[in-house]
Amino acid sequence: MELSVIILNYKVPYYLLQCVDSVTKALTSIASEIIVVDNNSEDESCQLIKDNFPHVKVLQNKENLGFARGNNIGIKEARGKFICLLNPDTIVSKNTFSNLLSFADKKNDFGAIGPRLIDGTGNFLPESKRSIPTPSIAFQKLIGVGKNYYAPMHFAKNGTVPILVGAFMLMRKDRYWEVNGLDEDYFMYGEDIDLSYKFIKAGYQNYYVGSEIVLHFKGESTAKNTVYKKRFFDAMQIFYQKHFAQHSFRKAMVKAGLALAKNFYFLTEKKKNKTTFKQVLLVGGNFDLLNQLSKKYKEPIHLINKKLVTKKKFSNSLFIFISENVSYKEIFYIMGVQKNKNNFFRIKPGKFNFIIGSDSNTAKGEVFKL
Repeated sequence: MELSVIILNYKVPYYLLQCVDSVTKALTSIASEIIVVDNNSEDESCQLIKDNFPHVKVLQNKENLGFARGNNIGIKEARGKFICLLNPDTIVSKNTFSNLLSFADKKNDFGAIGPRLIDGTGNFLPESKRSIPTPSIAFQKLIGVGKNYYAPMHFAKNGTVPILVGAFMLMRKDRYWEVNGLDEDYFMYGEDIDLSYKFIKAGYQNYYVGSEIVLHFKGESTAKNTVYKKRFFDAMQIFYQKHFAQHSFRKAMVKAGLALAKNFYFLTEKKKNKTTFKQVLLVGGNFDLLNQLSKKYKEPIHLINKKLVTKKKFSNSLFIFISENVSYKEIFYIMGVQKNKNNFFRIKPGKFNFIIGSDSNTAKGEVFKL
């Protein structure tokens, strides 16, 4: 078997459905399997997958084991030569895996490979490619001058970067275990930094593929509340203890900086802006769906051709894409064209009767059942 895709889920049933739907379509020409590991969501997540995707292997944990332990459970069951760790609040396009596997075949020295991630607003997520957060770089980041925290390569380019993000990491399974995989001392956050750094220390290169786009809503699988923020700062402490313990003075500086930043971060939490728009643009839809949507939205709703929205710039609009008629690759492109003009984006995935989207990468998005 060529590829095993491991999706670790926690309480995002409809985002998970959309994710698995996109992954299933992207794996049609690849000898592969999908493994969903559920971290005790206690909702309909597992049943929805079993009912709609019987080919998917579902592993149900009896407690929330965190990111590293949860993924490792799935990886131990994986039969593929390659493994891909994938967040449940992501969407891949039809050729994502085939393109990245072809890229991997040309790079004998790769440890992990990651794509360009965009959020639900169509904007690039800079954590897709990061520098090694040495104590000095981390301290600069914490005091607000962290221009070196993210890898300097242009977001549309392909090349080596030190650190990739755990929302999407493609690896060879043998090399994953060679570096001892995700460190289970972490609960959430920091594991991807640690794993990327272990690949580098073992002599491998991590590759960022900016030509391949994956949508990551981001705010869904990790709600940004106080508990999760505390885990982030605690994870950084673990990382420095493991990899930079010899730098005692700088480690002490970073520890103090982390403590200060943690308090500052909690006090400066951003509020989610209200979603306001003047019209709804239904891309790839029909009049029956338009009539259904008119019961939810008071704004005028227009059927619009997908070719038009790739050329004409709109503003103050809510775009609703019907993925049965508009490919995810086309959706990602249109989002890039129409972003940052007070536009918002929603997707109706496949055969399912719900619409989903997110207007902030730090807060929960919207699921609207038709």
